[in-house]
Amino acid sequence: MSWQETYKKTISGDRRGVIATVMLAILRLLAVLYGGVTAVRNFIFDTGMRQPTEVDVPVISIGNLTTGGTGKTPIVASIIRMLQEVEREPGILSRGYRADGSGMNDEKRVLEHLCPGVPHVQNPDRITGAGEIIARHQVDSIVLDDGFQHRRIARDLDLVLIDATNPFGYNHVLPRGLLRESIRGLRRAHGVIVTRCDQVSATRLAGVEERICRVAPQLKDRLVRVSFRPVGLLKIDRTTQLLSQIEKRRVMVLAAIGNPAGFEETCRRAGANVVESRVYPDHYHYTRTDLSAVQSEAAAHRVDFVLTTVKDIVKIQLLGLEMNDDKTVPIVALEIATVYDSPNGERLLRSMVDGVLL
Repeated sequence: MSWQETYKKTISGDRRGVIATVMLAILRLLAVLYGGVTAVRNFIFDTGMRQPTEVDVPVISIGNLTTGGTGKTPIVASIIRMLQEVEREPGILSRGYRADGSGMNDEKRVLEHLCPGVPHVQNPDRITGAGEIIARHQVDSIVLDDGFQHRRIARDLDLVLIDATNPFGYNHVLPRGLLRESIRGLRRAHGVIVTRCDQVSATRLAGVEERICRVAPQLKDRLVRVSFRPVGLLKIDRTTQLLSQIEKRRVMVLAAIGNPAGFEETCRRAGANVVESRVYPDHYHYTRTDLSAVQSEAAAHRVDFVLTTVKDIVKIQLLGLEMNDDKTVPIVALEIATVYDSPNGERLLRSMVDGVLL
């Protein structure tokens, strides 16, 4: 079991015993320190002791309340398309977390695939990055990727993503849980997008939304439900295949993302017979040695495909691997589309986006 799996089982309460109890006690103490720092930072901004910096174009922030994968990248792409449909010239601004030697990270490569030609600047200093993308690319709107906790830059629309399968990060802030800040932070959000709604029961989904509205009443009529549905397969050579190619086929799941369990469930819903999985840390940079080990494991389990995410395959493509050998198990990525629970949900999100462009 990897340390990430051990950590998740510990904070979720699935792991028991003396060691788990001691670990939880230590994590709880660290969470008090972390929670205190985030509370002070938020107090400084909430009381106006420090003002966020305005930029010259509308800013739409897409963020999380928890760590891990909630589906930010496909939502960023959806917002970009909405802006383009009303003839805006949007740009993407992100921190560039875990960038490689080229200065790019996996999210930027995925967004280049999903939003070809859209300017994307990565800079830990989002104020400087905003000035750069406006000056160099003449954008008239900015989508801020992972910006909810980055309060230095002013935003016109603050959208928070909450994963229905683990909405509140085990109800504790880091590192005792997965919350980046107290759930009370939702009070400054302008809208919430609940993701992976198809992976939980209607009762549980209603409970998640009820808690959101109890904490942040302003969100009562500003909740959007979405799911991520597989629509096709992307190969290493950047060509595509029909989704039906994996139906009832034996597959091994390969993922280095924040929510590998959610992706594995998506693979099953796409019709694949998942017989094995290999998980790496989020944002992991693969090596040829890693993929050689993956191929050996895939062959041992006699799978037909290694099924991964677009976020992973854009990094695998950088290795320039040849996958034409008959002895090689094909690596393909599951391409995902954002599906709204209802037309009203999509209309609500569009109205929120349009409202900041006036």
